[in-house]
Amino acid sequence: MTHVSERSGAGSSPTGAGGDRQPWTAGAGRTTRKRSVSYADAGVSIEAGDRAVELLKSKVKQTRRPEVMGDLGGFAGLFRLDTKKYKSPILASSTDGVGTKLVIAQQLDIHDTVGIDLVAMVVDDLVACGAEPLFLLDYIATGEVVPDKVAEIGAGIADGCRYAGCALLGGETAEHPGVLRPDEYDISATGVGVVEESEILSPERVEVGDVVIAMRSSGLHSNGYSLVRHVLLGAGRMRLDVVIDDFGRQRTLGEELLTPTKIYAQDCLKLIAEADVRVLAHVTGGGIPGNLVRVLPEHVDAVVNRSTWKPQPIFDLIQSKGRIEDPDMEATFNMGVGMFAIVSAEDADRALATLTGRGVDAWQAGEIIEGSGNVQMIGQHTRG
Repeated sequence: MTHVSERSGAGSSPTGAGGDRQPWTAGAGRTTRKRSVSYADAGVSIEAGDRAVELLKSKVKQTRRPEVMGDLGGFAGLFRLDTKKYKSPILASSTDGVGTKLVIAQQLDIHDTVGIDLVAMVVDDLVACGAEPLFLLDYIATGEVVPDKVAEIGAGIADGCRYAGCALLGGETAEHPGVLRPDEYDISATGVGVVEESEILSPERVEVGDVVIAMRSSGLHSNGYSLVRHVLLGAGRMRLDVVIDDFGRQRTLGEELLTPTKIYAQDCLKLIAEADVRVLAHVTGGGIPGNLVRVLPEHVDAVVNRSTWKPQPIFDLIQSKGRIEDPDMEATFNMGVGMFAIVSAEDADRALATLTGRGVDAWQAGEIIEGSGNVQMIGQHTRG
C-alpha cells in the first residue's frame, strides 16, 4: 500500500474503423479536441489513493518490527535481516489470495476481515516449512479507489500481520476502471520468512509411530467458496442475512461465511520450539487428504480418524443443500481442521499441552504407519 497506480487501460486505443490500427501522425485528432483530458477523466484518482494510504498509516505502524527500515512511500520496502541469529539462514516465500470469498464481502459491504484471510493464507504456508514470517507485501486492485473501503481492507491486512508477528512492509493499490466495477476488488499478498537450514520441516523427518495432531479451523477459511456460493446462494437461493439456528448466537449465513481464517503462525512457531515437530500441513484447497499427503515420505501412510472431531455446522449445511458426496466434501473443504502437526510419539502430550495453553483447540487425530505415502481417512464424524 505504498502508492496507487493504474495497471489496466482506461484510455482509447489508436484504431480506425473496424479496429484496424492506424499509423500515428503528429497533430492527429487535434482539430476535434475541445479540452485536455486528465487521469481522473479516465477513472483514476491519485488523490483518493493518497487518502487511503494516509488512513492506513497508523495501522501499518502497529505491524512494525525492529528490522524494518524507512517508512511507507518508498519504491521498495527495506528489511534488515539479522544474519547473526542463524548459522545458515534460508529465506522462504509464499504468495496467495482470498478467492471468491471476496464476493461475499462485497455483497455485504463488509471489508475489514478479508485482509485477515489474506495474511493467513500466506503466513500459514510459510510456517509449514518451519519459517518465521518476517514481512508481507499486499496488492489491492479495484474498479474505484474509495479511501474508506481501501482503509478497511488494509486494516484487516494489518491486523493479520500483527497476529502473525510479521511486518506489513508495503504494497500496491491499483485502480482499474473499465476492467472492474467500481465496487469490485481483488487482493493478493506475498510473504517472506526465514528458517535455519537444519531446522526446515520436511517429509524425510516423518517416522513410523509419529502422532498426527489436528488444530481446529475457524470454519471454511478461504477455500471452496465458488462451490459454496453455487450451492447456498445459487441453487439453494439462501439469503446472506438469514439467521441459521445451528450457528448459534443469532448468527447469519453471511457472518458465518465471512468468519476470518485462523492464523496459526505464532502457535506453530511456539510448538516447534517446545516439541519435536516433524512437519506441519496447512489445510487449504484440496482438503485434508490433498494437503497432508504433501508432507509424507513414500514409505509411510498417515491414518486420520474422523471420529476424533465434529465439523462445524456450516459443512453439514453445504453438504445437505448441495447433496455433495463425502469424497467431494473432503477434497474441497478443511472439514474443521486448518492445520496438522506430525510430532514424535514421545512429545505428543507436550505438543497438545503447548497448543492448549495458547488457546488452540487441538487433539490427537491419527498416527503414522508403514505405507506408500498415502492418507487413510477412517471412521465417521460425529453428527448432531
